[in-house]
Amino acid sequence: GTLLVLAIVTGWVYLARPSHDRQWSVDQSVLPTVEWHGDSVRISGVRNFRWTSDTVFVPVWEERTYRLDQVATAWYVLAPFAKSWRGPAHAFVTFGFDDGRYLAISVEARREAGEAYGPVMGLLRRYELVYVIGDEHDLIARRALFNTNDVYLYPVRADRAGVRAMLTGMLQRANELHERPEFYNTLTNNCTLNLVHHVNAIVPGKIPSSWRIALPGYSDEVAQRLGLIDSTLSLAEARTRFRINDKARAAIDSADFSARIRQ
Repeated sequence: GTLLVLAIVTGWVYLARPSHDRQWSVDQSVLPTVEWHGDSVRISGVRNFRWTSDTVFVPVWEERTYRLDQVATAWYVLAPFAKSWRGPAHAFVTFGFDDGRYLAISVEARREAGEAYGPVMGLLRRYELVYVIGDEHDLIARRALFNTNDVYLYPVRADRAGVRAMLTGMLQRANELHERPEFYNTLTNNCTLNLVHHVNAIVPGKIPSSWRIALPGYSDEVAQRLGLIDSTLSLAEARTRFRINDKARAAIDSADFSARIRQ
C-alpha cells in the first residue's frame, strides 16, 4: 500500500508540466516582460503595490524605462524567516541608478490564489518560478514592516560593468520564463541559487557550492567571506548596521524611501 502511494505521488510529480495558465495569487499574477532599445529597457509589469498589512494592498502594475548605462550599484536583500534559526530565508537583489531610482528583482515560488508556500511542496513541482520585478517601496517595505522578521540591505562590492551585466542577465531570464515556464524547486531552482547562477555567469566560480547556499539565511556569511559585501565590518556588526526594519518603518510615507533606508 505504501509503495503504491509512493509510486502514484512520484508519477504525479514527474508527469506535471509547468504552466502560466493558472489562477495566480494577485501579487504574482503578472509576469514581467522586457524590451531592449539600445542602452534602454522598457519593462512592463513592474509591481508597485501599496501594502497596509501583509495581506491587504492596493495593486499597481507599471511600465517603466531604465537606462542600463546608468545602473550604478547592487544591493543584497536578506529576510530570514525566523530569529531562532537563520536557515530558511528569502533573498533578492535591487539595483540603484544614477538618477536615484532603484529596481528590485525577487526570484520566487509562484503561488496560486489561496495557496501558501511550503518548502516540502516546493520539492514536488507544486509552484512555478517567477521573477518579480518591482519598486523597493513594495518588495522591501512589505517585508520590513509587516513580517515579524529582520530584513537586511547589504551593499554589494561590484563595479558598474558587473552590476550592469547582472541586471541584464536577470532581465533576460525574466523574459525567458515568460516564454518557457519552469518549476520552482526548494533545493535546485530557488531564490538564492538563481542569484548564485547570475553572479557566477559574470565571474565563473565566484560563489562555490556550499550548504549555506541551500540555507539562504546564512548566505550573508558566505557573501562576506567572499568579499561580496562592501563593508569592512565583522558579520555581527554588518548585521546590526544593515538591518533596516526601523528605517523602513520611519520612511514608509516618504517619497525618498530608498534613500532613507540607506542612511
